Amino acid sequence: MSALSFNNRNVQLLRRLNGRRSARHAEGCFVVEGPVLVAEAVAAGWKCLAQYAPEGSDAHVPGAGPRNELAPGVFERIASTETPQPPLALVRMPQGSSDVSAVLAGASFVLVLDRVSDPGNLGTVMRSAEAAGVDLIVITPGSVDPFNPKVIRASAGAVFHVPVVTATLDDLVAAGFRSIGTTSHEFPGRTVEHYGAIDWTGRVAVVMGNEAAGLPDEWTDEVGPIHEWITVPHRGRSESLNVAMAATVIAFEAARRRAR
Repeated sequence: MSALSFNNRNVQLLRRLNGRRSARHAEGCFVVEGPVLVAEAVAAGWKCLAQYAPEGSDAHVPGAGPRNELAPGVFERIASTETPQPPLALVRMPQGSSDVSAVLAGASFVLVLDRVSDPGNLGTVMRSAEAAGVDLIVITPGSVDPFNPKVIRASAGAVFHVPVVTATLDDLVAAGFRSIGTTSHEFPGRTVEHYGAIDWTGRVAVVMGNEAAGLPDEWTDEVGPIHEWITVPHRGRSESLNVAMAATVIAFEAARRRAR
């Protein structure tokens, strides 16, 4: 897609990109809102095709593509937040390798989100993963779109720095990863260890389950793509941690142990 000059068709495109996963992936681009995140995309080397701001505004980010002014009220209708800060930018998705096995081969410390559906959770996990030094985030089919505008905001720019790939758990096992499943409950057939008590060396993939269902109950020590099971002990009435919080705790402990 070439840089876009402003017209009504482009406004409709921007609205579709903000609202529809299918539109984002069909066009190969997505929308980033606000000067901080747009500047982060530029600094990380992502290709910005164009930027948009309200008519009369001097908001722009150097390097974020040609600047286009929108008629009064149009910027607010395009943006996905109630009080949007200009500019917003049209950003191209990365043209990475389509060979999943090649991407996995280059990683050692992986965080896997299995059918995680909340965009705020995915964005928060991205932010924590970058801070902990995770090499790669894997999302399984059926997970939320990593280019959803809510994911972009929740990631605080981490989406531009931590690679994300869609793959299955079988792909990870085939690539030689030791898969470490997380659970908040005891299940028959599972040997569950404290998250601080296992060996974190080598090529590991920490697998977090869906917010409501977790990882499948039928997966045990003998059945399924999980090699080991861990839990984060907690007190109080809560039955489990939020998936993003659990991922953060585990990722930092794994990073600390791996640094030894």
